[in-house]
Amino acid sequence: MIRSTAPCLLVLLVLIGVGTAPLAAQPDATATDAQPPEDLWQFDGDEEDADTWRALLRDQAPDLALFVAFAGLTLVSFFRKSIPLKYVTLVAAVVYLGFAKSQLISVVNVYGLVTGNLPVFRYSLAWYLFAGFTVVSTVLWGRLYCGRICAFGALTQLLDRVVPARWRFEVPVWLEQRAAWVKYGLLATTMVFFLATADISAYRYVEPFWIFSRRATTGMWVGLAVLLAATVFVRNLYCRFLCPVGAALGLLSKLTVFRIKRWSECSNCKICEKACEWGAIRGAEIVMTECVRCDDCERLYLDTAKCPHWFLLRRSAATAKQADAVV
Repeated sequence: MIRSTAPCLLVLLVLIGVGTAPLAAQPDATATDAQPPEDLWQFDGDEEDADTWRALLRDQAPDLALFVAFAGLTLVSFFRKSIPLKYVTLVAAVVYLGFAKSQLISVVNVYGLVTGNLPVFRYSLAWYLFAGFTVVSTVLWGRLYCGRICAFGALTQLLDRVVPARWRFEVPVWLEQRAAWVKYGLLATTMVFFLATADISAYRYVEPFWIFSRRATTGMWVGLAVLLAATVFVRNLYCRFLCPVGAALGLLSKLTVFRIKRWSECSNCKICEKACEWGAIRGAEIVMTECVRCDDCERLYLDTAKCPHWFLLRRSAATAKQADAVV
């Protein structure tokens, strides 16, 4: 295990050592940006200047290279279904995309996409790479962003691993399925508010992502403390029930191409359903809008010692072998 994770730990150390200039996506009404114009979005009048594409690429090359490295780590951990690699990725997300870059997909970005008000492309190449990777990975595999890339989601998943299991409260299925709709209501309400007022500063009251930039009022810190305390008892509380970005990606995940396989025995077996901490498995169905591709069920699915499918295959093969011997 040490050998398999050593290269990824090296990547993590590189990520930790990066500079602190943000990639350009996490909105902050108080932040100043020395490179793009003062307007975060620069809706109109993209003036020509003396910067050449070569100079722009040179200036943004470190951010581009570091995100490519992080994306590579994410995909390797995803395809190998490795628990150690998964947690290396989560730590990298918190340290690099969280505290170093304060880089998360925000509901403000969803609003910008709807209205066509997006960051200036040539000044925000790393952000477009980040956002593009999020969209493409969601269409291909589902909410990979929520399960591995989002720094706040990674933080709560790591928190969940240090909380004693006896402290957890398992939300009843009937309540869980209804509470999952709350995030869609928050997404709709926030979008309507943005469209009606054009005041995007309100995002800070529905997204706690400012924790990484540490710019907030006392009331916001108190609210975050309550949220994290509640997360101790209800795992992944914000991500499962309150995140408007998760809701938007959940809608996009309806287009997911490569979905998790299911065996015919999954209709009766409840092993994966009980193991799923996101409430995304309901009988034989995996609800893609709730699934964040955490790998838990996929590891069970491929475990020949735990998954009943493999036991039944072995029994069937043994029965066929005995029948052949009798004949």
